[in-house]
Amino acid sequence: MPVEFLGIAATGDGSETTARTTAAFDRDYTLRLARAHEDHGWDRVLFAYGAGAPEPAAAAAFLASHLDRLQILLAHRPNVSYPTFAAKTFATLDRISDGRLTVHFITGGNDHEQQREGDFLTKDQRYERTREYIGIVKKAWTSREPFDHEGPHYRFNDFVSDVFPVQQPRPGVSFGGSSDAAYAAGGAEADVYCLWGEPLARTAEQIERVKEAARAAGRTDVPRIQVAFRPIIAPTEELAWEKAHRTVAAIRARRGADRPGTTPENAGSQRLIEIAEAGERYDRALWTPTAAATGGAGNSNALVGTPETVAQALLDYYDLGVDILSARGYHLLDDAIDFGRYVIPIVREEVAKRDAARAARAERAERDRHQLIAAQA
Repeated sequence: MPVEFLGIAATGDGSETTARTTAAFDRDYTLRLARAHEDHGWDRVLFAYGAGAPEPAAAAAFLASHLDRLQILLAHRPNVSYPTFAAKTFATLDRISDGRLTVHFITGGNDHEQQREGDFLTKDQRYERTREYIGIVKKAWTSREPFDHEGPHYRFNDFVSDVFPVQQPRPGVSFGGSSDAAYAAGGAEADVYCLWGEPLARTAEQIERVKEAARAAGRTDVPRIQVAFRPIIAPTEELAWEKAHRTVAAIRARRGADRPGTTPENAGSQRLIEIAEAGERYDRALWTPTAAATGGAGNSNALVGTPETVAQALLDYYDLGVDILSARGYHLLDDAIDFGRYVIPIVREEVAKRDAARAARAERAERDRHQLIAAQA
C-alpha cells in the first residue's frame, strides 16, 4: 500500500525548544517552510488549531494559492463555527487548492483550552457534538437538494450549499483520540484515524480498537491509520543521542524545569505519560523523555537515531498497517529538509520493495490456483 508523509505548516518559527522570532503569522516563513516540505518529498502539511493562534483556514488558503502540489490537512474545532458555515469554508478551500484538502476534526481534550473560545460542554458531550457536526458537513458537501436537520446540538431548515468541493464525493475526514468515545466517533466517521507515537504493541492494540469501532458502526471499510512522531536524526547514533539529550534539556529550560506538572485530561496524553513512566526506550528507536518533558503534550514521543535507524523504525509501524507517517522536528525548517532528504527516500524505497514482493506473492498464488483448477478438470 502507498505511504504518505505529513509535516507541519507552522506560521511562525517557534517550537518547544526555540523562542519564536517571527510574527505569529509570518507570510515569508509560512511559505518557506511549506516549500521546504514540497521540495523534499512530503505529501501534505498540517495547519494546527489553537485558541488565540492564527486562523488556520485563512492560512491554508494563503498557502494553497502559492503552491501547486502540497496537500493540506486543516485542523478544525466544531465549537468555533456552525457546521453549515464550516462546510462552505472547507468546500471553498478545496476549490482554492484544486482538491488538495483533508479536514481534521478536533473534539478537544482540555476543558480550559475549549473554554477560551466559549465551549463549556463536557468531554462526552463534545464527542457527541463532533459526530453530529461531521455528519452535517458531509451531507452539506454532497447534497444538491435542500435538507433539514434537528439533532442534540444543531437545528436548521432548508439548507443547501452553492459551493461544492473539487474532490468527489467529498474531501477526506481525519480524526484522532484514544478514549472509548473517540474510538466510537472516529471509527464511525473518519477516513483517517490519527494516533500519537506509542510502542509498537500498544499501537497495534489501538489499531484494533479503531477497526472494532468501525465494524460496530456498520462500516465495511476501516479508516486509514496515521501515527505521529518527533524525529531526532544525526549522521551517527552517538550524535543523534547527544542531540536528543540536548533537545530535552532545551524543552525543560523553555517550560521551566521546576514548574509543577498537572495530570492531562485527555486519554492520549495520559497514555504518553504512562508509557514514559514505564520506560525511556522502546522497540527500535522510540524515546519517551520528550513526551515526559512536555507533560504528554500532543505529538511528543521521539524517534532517535541515524536516518537509516529512524526509517526502519517507521517501517515497523508501516508493517502494522500505518500508511500515513506524521513527523515534526524541533527545528521546523531544518528538520523538515533533513527528514525529507535523508529519511523519506529510504522509507519509500523499502515500501516499494514490500509492495512488489506482495504483488509477486499474490500473482503466484493466483497462478497456483488456476493450475490446481486445471489439474482437477
